[in-house]
Amino acid sequence: MQIESLYHSPHTKWAYSYDSSTFHLRVRTKKNDVNEVTAITGDKYDWDNYHNDYPMLKIATDRYFDYWETELSPAQKRFSYAFRLQSQEETIWMTESGIYEEQPHPPAGYYEMPYMHEIDGFKAPEWAKSAIFYQIMPDRFANGDTSNDPEGVLEWGGQPTINSHFGGDLQGIIDHLDYLTELGVTAIYLTPIFEAPSNHKYDTVDYRKIDPHFGDTALLKELVAACHAQEIKVVLDAVFNHSSVDFPPFRDVLTNGKQSKYVDWFHIRDFPVEVKEEGPLNYETFGFFASMPKLNTTNPEVKQYLLDVAEHWLKEVKIDGWRLDVANEIDHSFWRDFRKVVKHANPEAYIIGEAWSDSLRWLLGDQFDSVMNYPFSDRVLPFFQAEQPNGLSFAENMNHILMRYPTPTNEVLFNLLGSHDTPRVLTMFKENKNRLKLAVTFLLTYLGTPCIFYGDEIGLKGEQDPDCRKCMEWDESRQDKDLFNFYKRLIALRKEHEVLRFGRFTFLRADAEDGRIIYERSNEKEVFTIWMNHAEETSILAQPADLETEDWQDAFSGEPVKPIDGFISMELEPFGFRILRRSLPN
Repeated sequence: MQIESLYHSPHTKWAYSYDSSTFHLRVRTKKNDVNEVTAITGDKYDWDNYHNDYPMLKIATDRYFDYWETELSPAQKRFSYAFRLQSQEETIWMTESGIYEEQPHPPAGYYEMPYMHEIDGFKAPEWAKSAIFYQIMPDRFANGDTSNDPEGVLEWGGQPTINSHFGGDLQGIIDHLDYLTELGVTAIYLTPIFEAPSNHKYDTVDYRKIDPHFGDTALLKELVAACHAQEIKVVLDAVFNHSSVDFPPFRDVLTNGKQSKYVDWFHIRDFPVEVKEEGPLNYETFGFFASMPKLNTTNPEVKQYLLDVAEHWLKEVKIDGWRLDVANEIDHSFWRDFRKVVKHANPEAYIIGEAWSDSLRWLLGDQFDSVMNYPFSDRVLPFFQAEQPNGLSFAENMNHILMRYPTPTNEVLFNLLGSHDTPRVLTMFKENKNRLKLAVTFLLTYLGTPCIFYGDEIGLKGEQDPDCRKCMEWDESRQDKDLFNFYKRLIALRKEHEVLRFGRFTFLRADAEDGRIIYERSNEKEVFTIWMNHAEETSILAQPADLETEDWQDAFSGEPVKPIDGFISMELEPFGFRILRRSLPN
């Protein structure tokens, strides 16, 4: 065995509580190097009477490594453990103190879980595991009240620019809740709605005031109540990394300079503070946008101000969570206190951070419940866009990001194909609906919390911002009803079957020479297999089937699918897919 490839750590994603009584252990080995891994566990105070061996299952393989996992429920909420690894010719034991050819006497030098404290575990709201999110930019979704339109509003459906407004508002969302219910979404995420000069509202002027062009607090309450009546959760966008140059504390700094009582609310390099469109700035900002000065969240006054804002809207309007803009550029201490305030106000509030890369440090149970899972879209989109896809590389890439996080975290990661910060998905697929449908199928049958950007389901097109932020199309003759019904059908399937929301995910087949893949979702009650032919030619896929099982059926039609000679075979048209399911015996 290549011992240099072996890895385990007694914390984070390698050793973690799944719930109050169940613990998961993971080990990494070189790819195709180890045949069997066993976790050897016992109580450090009485090993002889409290010890067990747990076989580990190979749950994922990426380009270089295999990953093994087991689930245990120890008699006591503490245990020591080691690993026995076997290949064709060799057996070794791995402990915290080293690697041995003979089993070291337990528990000296073994890994240790001192005690499984429930408060230390990762715990996200249970409803988030089953949610289907829909992202809305209020200015672009629907104009329900023309009396509050901003000056210079453009005609609905026109070509957007960086600064254009179209008059969408909260009333427009209320007016179209039946549409969202028909689609099947169970949660909406609104981009910022607080007073700001821009159309996107990521430059907040007043964190305690709904932008008058969208409505007011009473109307937001009406929207949230109407959503809750239709069992739809509401998550708002919090922009705490930066504000607007028109934010009163920053205006005070511009006016009073060093004498401003708000001077430490921001990151000022020297004085006088100058707001200019070109050249270096003497204050820190989001990116290099002069209009968005960065807040100093380590300042106790700033911190308390923002925490009060977060608590206010949870209590005042009964929202269901926060999406946190530019979350990875704010200090961890702030987010730890933010979580305490939010969960005290609403223990079931869902906290989603905007982070574009590996985000484990925010997902250890003390900060966020989830992050916007751009690494997911970074792998899914290129695979389904590719003219010459490599199924094996895709499976390895997806397995790699699955192994970034513990299972409870993967179950609530905020998965998306597109957003207000990316081109429209149909445009990214060069308007090839067949390729897009495969990607949407993967999104809605994958582990995690899926999110749809408004209008993707009816075929809106658009390049990068501002083109991707076009108005929602409400003329049904201009909507792609085939695409809408496709989304609707898959959403309904996901909602009907728990296994598609948080069952185990495993690739069963992935071909290196083309885009044919088969993957499985499974739990103790049922099994789904999803078959995809990501190719321009008709293809036949075959997969071994349990010889004792003859109850496979098409997940949509219920048509029986019979194994022949121990195999299930599927003929799939170009860019075709099938979803099969079967129930497991009690």
